[in-house]
Amino acid sequence: MILHELMDYETLRIIWWVLLGVLLIAFATTDGFDLGVGALLPFVAKTDAERRVAINTIGATWEGNQVWLILAGGAIFAAWPPLYAVSFSGFYLAMFAILFALILRPVGFKYRSKRDSARWRAGWDWALFVGGFVPSLIFGVAVGNVLEGVPFRFGDDMRIFYDGSFFALLNPYALLCGLLSVAMLIMHGSAWLVLKATGQVADRARRFGSIAALAVIMLFALGGLFLWMGVVGGYRITSDISPIGPSNPLLKTVALESGAWLANYSTHPWMIIAPALGFLGAAATFLAMQTRREIATLLFSDISITGIISTVGLSMFPFILPSSLDPRSSLTVWDSSSSHLTLFIMLVVTVIFLPIIFVYTAWVYKVLWGKIDEKSVTDKNSHAY
Repeated sequence: MILHELMDYETLRIIWWVLLGVLLIAFATTDGFDLGVGALLPFVAKTDAERRVAINTIGATWEGNQVWLILAGGAIFAAWPPLYAVSFSGFYLAMFAILFALILRPVGFKYRSKRDSARWRAGWDWALFVGGFVPSLIFGVAVGNVLEGVPFRFGDDMRIFYDGSFFALLNPYALLCGLLSVAMLIMHGSAWLVLKATGQVADRARRFGSIAALAVIMLFALGGLFLWMGVVGGYRITSDISPIGPSNPLLKTVALESGAWLANYSTHPWMIIAPALGFLGAAATFLAMQTRREIATLLFSDISITGIISTVGLSMFPFILPSSLDPRSSLTVWDSSSSHLTLFIMLVVTVIFLPIIFVYTAWVYKVLWGKIDEKSVTDKNSHAY
């Protein structure tokens, strides 16, 4: 227990806030291109052989990529219990829609070739489109609602009350964030297809990816402009709060203020690196697509995604889920975590197993490296989808 005593509560809370961000970024940069390819499928592939090429660029790795989403959900459950309780109950219908869409992906992979029927396969191809587009949109809509504040509150007995509805989530700013998410993941899916596919599939992906990269720049700038102009307000803690205090959100006071989400950039100017990476990464992705630099295209897309997601986290810090109904109930890094001992034990487990996951994932991609062409998926001895 000596190490447990040496690592203070504040440090552990920050570490787990960073780890949550890392897991979300890892999910977006791996399974993100799976979602992007699904959303692009009806548009980049015109024949059955071309669709099989697109599907098989992700067919061998999509299942492993979802581990990051599972880890992120587990981290929220164990490290930030109130966050898990509010988000997974308040966003229940949205979560159900995401899960339903994600279930269509493995079913579509397995069943689209079970019958030699163009109509049958076309139906499953559109199911794969839904499995890529819907989660991409809803993930972004959820982030937009988090920035605006979620309508929940705690009672005096710490019971959670959520007064929102599914359709209330579909407000203009949240939909803007949803479109940004779709554009970002289509850009990423295009970058993957450019790297892994050949022929017309790669050429069409390059065109769609170039448009998506420009859309990312425009929508990201528009979202930031709305925050700067005060169209969407932010939240600020107006009382003392201890980084090592108890996990009780009701012990502070919070105010809704115009421009509050931009305050961290004045206090900590180095944070401007995050939005800069978001813009520069998307611009570099566009240029790399135009100059046909395949590996660079995917790397720059990864950088843009990392910058955009980091921008949200750094802008909100120390908030992780503000409340629009009762700002005092807002969840922050300092008052919504698990106990000191729980965070430490989880950190030890993470330090052991997270590197194993990274190494295994890297090994899988190394083994499966190479392009997918029509010959490889139409060969009689092929085990491709």
